Amino acid sequence: MEASGRARRSKEEYVRLLWQRYQHAGRAERSALLDEVTRMCGYHRKYAIGVLNRRRPPQARPRRVPKRRPIYSAEAISVLAWIWEAAGYLCAERLKAALPIWLPWVRQRRPVSPAMERELLTISARQMDRRLQARKHRLKRRLYGTTRPGTLLKHLVPLKTDHWDVTQPGYLEIDLVSHSGASAAGEFLHTLDAVDIHTGWVERQAVMGKGQHGILHALTTIAQQLPFALRGLDSDNGSEFINSHLVAFCERRRIQFTRSRPYQKDDNAHVEQKNWTHVRKLVGWDRDDTPEAQQALNALYAELRLFQNLFQPSMKLVRKERRGSRLLRRYDGPQTPWERVQVSADVDAAKVAALERLFRRTDPFVLAQRIGQHLDRVVGLRSRSPQPGSRLGLRWRGWTFRPRAPQARAMSHRKSTHTHGSGAMIAQSVKAAGGGNEGTGSARRRE
Repeated sequence: MEASGRARRSKEEYVRLLWQRYQHAGRAERSALLDEVTRMCGYHRKYAIGVLNRRRPPQARPRRVPKRRPIYSAEAISVLAWIWEAAGYLCAERLKAALPIWLPWVRQRRPVSPAMERELLTISARQMDRRLQARKHRLKRRLYGTTRPGTLLKHLVPLKTDHWDVTQPGYLEIDLVSHSGASAAGEFLHTLDAVDIHTGWVERQAVMGKGQHGILHALTTIAQQLPFALRGLDSDNGSEFINSHLVAFCERRRIQFTRSRPYQKDDNAHVEQKNWTHVRKLVGWDRDDTPEAQQALNALYAELRLFQNLFQPSMKLVRKERRGSRLLRRYDGPQTPWERVQVSADVDAAKVAALERLFRRTDPFVLAQRIGQHLDRVVGLRSRSPQPGSRLGLRWRGWTFRPRAPQARAMSHRKSTHTHGSGAMIAQSVKAAGGGNEGTGSARRRE
């Protein structure tokens, strides 16, 4: 065995065993033991003689772990934790990108020295994770759905069978999130969730029931709020989307309308992720079924629209790499949806200018306080209060860093359906403007 192949602790144990034999050995045996020690441990012969001639057997030296003094002060970490809580418990990479946006408003509330500001801007994402570890909370989630397949007009809405490949904003994935509580009986509220593929811009509207007119009215409101033109919609196969009203709406406005494959949630992975991070984590799973609750939810979503699009950075998947059995995901740098809108072409200049003025005068800390007040109002209007000890969802504070509960995978069958290259239609319409790589549609952005 080569000396370089032995660990230091193994060498020390080996030398302690030979030391006992060496003390009672003769001259010839001692010479042989020295030859063995130098060969097995790689020691110089004179060093081996000194070790084996000691009056006591060699003792294991305690391992000294080098420690460095903390670079970041407790005050800087306190300010970092304060920003992290007010920003909605962002992950470390997104929090690092959000610090330059939030620091000007921090100076108006508490003293921040130049040295502390340098610490906050130079701290790494990994160090943020380590220093904020004790403050992270845990939350388990329960998932269920109320989607019912729409059987009519499916032949008019082509399936989207490939990945998104767009280089301009306006192509949205849409979905409904139910607020039925433990029972799906009667009418209750739903949240129409829409996310733009290119910029990550998110819009939401609360609607009563799943009526086609209500969904169309909410979708019209979302289209008016977008800072760019609505160019495409991709939904699941629910009857609230696959109907003549929405088909006529898209045809009239020249909007591309596609649908996902049945029982394939990964086809709408972008909006499925936002259903969790932008709806469930905030309002939970309790039942909302009154007009007052609908008004309260829409007031909440109006504030969240500004907070999450203007002040919360997100990360977009760029590509996937396969290395053996591992699938590596590569993301771009954290940016807010607003920053992506600013550098995008084909946006509404008047709406972008209005958003710029709103961004400059909006205090994110005050906005976070208003969001908390709206959440309190939503909870106060619920027809059924949470049971003691229930885990139906915590509001705003402490809702992000909680481990996910294992969820059973529902058995699903695949149906053979005639498909159209709807994604290719998108690619052809935008590659004339330069093409692009949007990453796979089944990948989820970090939160």
